Amino acid sequence: NMSQHHLTLDNGAPIYDNQNSLTAGPFGPVLVDPVLFEKSAAFNRERIPERVVHAKGSGAFGTFTVTKDITQYTKAKMFSEVGKKTPMLARFSTVGGEKGSADTARDPRGFALKFYTEEGNWDLVGNNTPVFFIRDPLKFSDFIHTQKKDPRTNLSNATSQWDFWSLCPESLHQVLILFSDRGTPVGYRHMNGYGSHTFSLINAKDERVWVKFHFKTEQGIKNFTPEEATKMAGEDADFSTRDLWEAIDKKDFPKWKAYIQVMTEEQAKGRIEAFDLTKTWSHKEFPLIEFGVMELNQNATNYFAEIEQSAFSPSHVVPGVGFSPDKMLQGRLVSYADAHRYRIGSNYQLLPVNLPRCPMHNYNQDGLMQFLVRPGWPNYEPNTFGGPVEDKRATEPPLKLDGDAHRYDPKEGRTAERDYYEWPGNLFRLMKPDAQERTAKNIAASLGTVEDRLIQKNMAHWSKVDAKLGELIQQNLKKK
Repeated sequence: NMSQHHLTLDNGAPIYDNQNSLTAGPFGPVLVDPVLFEKSAAFNRERIPERVVHAKGSGAFGTFTVTKDITQYTKAKMFSEVGKKTPMLARFSTVGGEKGSADTARDPRGFALKFYTEEGNWDLVGNNTPVFFIRDPLKFSDFIHTQKKDPRTNLSNATSQWDFWSLCPESLHQVLILFSDRGTPVGYRHMNGYGSHTFSLINAKDERVWVKFHFKTEQGIKNFTPEEATKMAGEDADFSTRDLWEAIDKKDFPKWKAYIQVMTEEQAKGRIEAFDLTKTWSHKEFPLIEFGVMELNQNATNYFAEIEQSAFSPSHVVPGVGFSPDKMLQGRLVSYADAHRYRIGSNYQLLPVNLPRCPMHNYNQDGLMQFLVRPGWPNYEPNTFGGPVEDKRATEPPLKLDGDAHRYDPKEGRTAERDYYEWPGNLFRLMKPDAQERTAKNIAASLGTVEDRLIQKNMAHWSKVDAKLGELIQQNLKKK
């Protein structure tokens, strides 16, 4: 039995009647009523802009535990010893749909992690796929426009998607994953997560390696058939949200085992896959190295405050974790924090869910909703009055760069086979025959809705990915 509180206005003053507006006589009109006006004004401002991508999602808090020693690769304190635990937040999402869209749509899934470490918040903002549709951030808004609603009709438009993909064949690898069984996972607990980009780890000797992050579900991979996903969208559009909440609520805590792949700076030289978001690294050559496990064990108390207002940015790293020349990562280092400043406000990192759990000292000041009472002075640096100073422990080794400033086309000097078709072809050939057939059928179901000219343009690519895949798609197109 919760102890009852008395109703108040936001200024703390008590409300004695919350049922009846203040009126002149029993039949009105309504007079200047501070209670009515405050309730109405708060209600009118409840919505903030939804995320422009990853709008529909859910999340939970949990713990990351180090299971294997990776201190030879990183000096980050959260990895300093086996058994060390770090509190964390995960947010999962679809990508293209709006805030009220169905959880079971065929779409990649966002897999965003925030680790509240003793050296600051580290955000690993990935997906349930190890690659993406594009590799240059200049194409991002164009690509997302093809996934969002057609501005004329406010309906999804398969023509936009297949037109874009036919002209950007670097997307084939991710499109193949999208139309495979993994395009419709059963909720968020039964899918893997990936950092997707190449990142760097830096050790105590100031040595850098390139890494990819993998999070493998301990619940097992489970996917809906297209028919099940469509049916579930009608029966329970919030299936994934409900599934995650209910599992944690009944103490069936989901877990993911964490791994890295490691590539040295020397090994990366001349490798086209080293920093290309449309390509994976060979597991034979760069085997998975286990380093931890994440467990989600606490639901949010308030969805808006803790999940909707949670803000993840790849630019949020800690000493021992760094970036790479990956062009898409470079674009996201700017765009994610920029999106949050628009969506939530310039002081978004001061909200409780985003606030670091370690001391934070800098000379940023003011701005909308500044609710940290910072030391007012000195408010400049350097100074001789004892203000916060640089921390040289966070230095990184220099990264050697070369080349003239130019808009480089990655196709130059490469065969289309190597650049576009080799990776998706290898993935298709890894699939079991029945999974190959389902994938081809799924591609044909979508591709078959567009005009013949675009079907032919896309089929020219799929036949080069793998001859069998091309034949299977053609057979399914003929059935339509």
